[in-house]
Amino acid sequence: MKDRAIVLLSGGMDSLVTSAIAVKDCKETNFLHVKYGQKTEERELKAFSEIKDHFQPVDSLICKIGYLKQIGQSSLLDENLPIETEAEKGRVPNTYVPFRNAHLLAIAASWAEVISAGRIYIGAVEEDSSGYPDCRESFLSAFETAINQGTKGLFPIEIIAPLLHLTKKEIVLLGKELNVPFQHSWSCYQENEIACGKCGSCQLRLKAFREAGLIDPLPYLLGK
Repeated sequence: MKDRAIVLLSGGMDSLVTSAIAVKDCKETNFLHVKYGQKTEERELKAFSEIKDHFQPVDSLICKIGYLKQIGQSSLLDENLPIETEAEKGRVPNTYVPFRNAHLLAIAASWAEVISAGRIYIGAVEEDSSGYPDCRESFLSAFETAINQGTKGLFPIEIIAPLLHLTKKEIVLLGKELNVPFQHSWSCYQENEIACGKCGSCQLRLKAFREAGLIDPLPYLLGK
């Protein structure tokens, strides 16, 4: 079961590198992408498709959960709520989608039980990120316990977050080492054509590439 994995692949830089790690570590990978009404849903799906074509997983699944947009209270979902470029230290930014990772992991757990996959890979980052509460190690550990309490128990299911305690710079360098196609990934929260270069996610990505001494292959509306 540990040789079969499900990878949560948004299409972002972190999930791209996580996918490469899963492909390296497991005999069989299955890619899961979730559309939840985010502003860059169309562009993230394109990134997912290109990354999937690159790694050639055994199977892939695209799910749509529009109810997160109905619930709202995130600038990733609400057209009338501007995306913050920088949040105050110690405050969760308004790009946080309430409890999103729980929904994604629950879908992955359902699929894992059906196909007997013992591992769920997620590109959560706690150390050098936006400070989302559902990216914390304590949350992931608790959710893993919930999965194994709520499934049939024929085999254990692990949540694996290989980037959890890495900085964004370290993630870029690891991606270079694994020869990942960064040009296929998408990090921008705001634009579907050319990355804005000013949202919090773009800033973290650009800073990571600068610190790693590498050139980000994506074009930006604002200069690199």
